[in-house]
Amino acid sequence: MRSIRIALAVVSVAAVAATGGASAASSSAGAAQEADIVQTAVGAGSFKTLTKLLKRAHLVRALKQPGPYTVFAPTDAAFAKVPERKLNALLRSRAKLRSVLLYHVAAGELPAADVVQRSSVKTLNGKRVRISVRDSNVFVNKARVTTPDVMASNGVIHVINRVLIPR
Repeated sequence: MRSIRIALAVVSVAAVAATGGASAASSSAGAAQEADIVQTAVGAGSFKTLTKLLKRAHLVRALKQPGPYTVFAPTDAAFAKVPERKLNALLRSRAKLRSVLLYHVAAGELPAADVVQRSSVKTLNGKRVRISVRDSNVFVNKARVTTPDVMASNGVIHVINRVLIPR
């Protein structure tokens, strides 16, 4: 049964990518692959909060390195769901902010077809995120991947609808 769900997830991920679902996060495939992860996120326009927090945590330079990286990128709408009290606490502590942001990044390039084959992925903050497939949707912990495989010159971005908070 799991293999059927994985197959459905791979097909739906491929369908979203083929129909231009990833174009919402990048203007064109060629341009995205020339731009690094940070440039791709900035260019998409829906990651203003993420890019602002990356700057505050001094992580921009790291994510501009060759990598490759896999980033599970929460949108501005995802950050809007985070309680203001929790967000303010992160803003007061650069160490906590870095920990949360690095919980969204894995070493290596993991396209969606590889992600769905895993039960977890180790992140750069040292902890693992759970990967699950339900009803042809891919989840990272409780966050749903809304746009997979946004390619960048130094890795791949999977857009998610929630901010991942390490436990």
